[in-house]
Amino acid sequence: MLKIYNSLGRQKQDFVPLRPGEVRMYVCGMTVYDLCHLGHGRVMVVFDVVRRWLRASGYRVTYVRNITDIDDKIIRRAAENGESIGQLTARFIRYMEEDAAALDVEKPDHEPRATQFVAQMVDMIGALERHGLAYSSADGDVNFAVRKFPRYGMLSGKSLDELRAGERVEVDASKQDPLDFVLWKRSKPHEPSWASPWGRGRPGWHIECSAMGCALLGSHFDIHGGGEDLQFPHHENEIAQSEGASGVKFVNYWMHNGFVRVDEEKMSKSLGNFFTIREILRQFDPEVVRFFILRAHYRSPLNYSDAHLQDAKAALTRLYTALKGVPLSVALPDWSELHAARFRDAMDDDFGTPEAIAVLFDLANEVNRGRSELAPLLRALGGTLGVLQRDAQAFLRAGPGDAMDDAEIELRIARRAAMKQRKDYAAADAEREALEAAGIVLEDGPSSTTWRRK
Repeated sequence: MLKIYNSLGRQKQDFVPLRPGEVRMYVCGMTVYDLCHLGHGRVMVVFDVVRRWLRASGYRVTYVRNITDIDDKIIRRAAENGESIGQLTARFIRYMEEDAAALDVEKPDHEPRATQFVAQMVDMIGALERHGLAYSSADGDVNFAVRKFPRYGMLSGKSLDELRAGERVEVDASKQDPLDFVLWKRSKPHEPSWASPWGRGRPGWHIECSAMGCALLGSHFDIHGGGEDLQFPHHENEIAQSEGASGVKFVNYWMHNGFVRVDEEKMSKSLGNFFTIREILRQFDPEVVRFFILRAHYRSPLNYSDAHLQDAKAALTRLYTALKGVPLSVALPDWSELHAARFRDAMDDDFGTPEAIAVLFDLANEVNRGRSELAPLLRALGGTLGVLQRDAQAFLRAGPGDAMDDAEIELRIARRAAMKQRKDYAAADAEREALEAAGIVLEDGPSSTTWRRK
């Protein structure tokens, strides 16, 4: 049985969907004012694999991942660039979609934008006001009254007094309590705004996900995911808003992926230590980056370095080498086979991709020992993680844009063959070494020479 580590209970729990055979899942997406960095890429890949495994387990999955397209950072960046908010967000949504496609992240079933759901946010804020959980402040904002929601802190596991002392709580004289958070922001001159019972303004960040999740998946659904940094205050606030408005439990299972770290610090734009997906893909194959992400358990920190990515490339190369000459197929895994059963057990234990990948290496070793009948299973199991779906030779020969092209490599291999034919072995060895220095590995066979990139 699938077990999921539920942040709400701080333990692994058996997964029992609300509706038999169906899973409804919401994941917090991107705020589109800049290029996606590897931390964003990790969120996309992790929950893409969660969705793929749920489907492989026989569930019908409805997956929602939102886009925040109105926010203080967006307004500020558009003003700095001298462009409209629509122009800015459209451009970065396009870049985000290109990055996701490069990493073989399947599109969600729904990808709502905050600006498309303002009416639902206004309705939810109105319900909170009627229930005595929201109030208008002197500055024209509408805030959530945290101390009037008795279960506040259930996700973070902290008391209100502990949260009150936290560094992330902003002090605002217009709030009844420093823990209170904004639901509706009164508009400033020249800022985008919408009509509401409280005057023209725009929604606060936290209310967006509550409104979009409930609108598309219902007031009570199965899984809500996102990065570890969202657990407090964003997801804590989502619970308070959603349950305060509807009166029913919001989400059964909360999943949070760990940080990407650089030099023992969280990768983030605020720290300036981030690497965009596009920067990384100029040097590494997208499938290598995806594989690098999956080699760590989703709840563990992911330590970024070129050396770790090179190691991931070498590891993925070993798997693809076992698939040389194996035709592409869409065969489903035989879950009764020993390796497949171990793989399934690993994935059913809170999506244990490191252990599942270890099974792939065991399979590759068996294939290399001559058990070629296991190669389709290796490819099929890899497919549930979104890897090993390319022609092996195409992967092994893929390189960055500035790499030596295939035609030149073939020409130099032919030149080396001519050197060997005339018994100029020193020159042939020098050509091999030159190609090796350029990242090209030659493999001499009985009748021909093949090649791959390091």
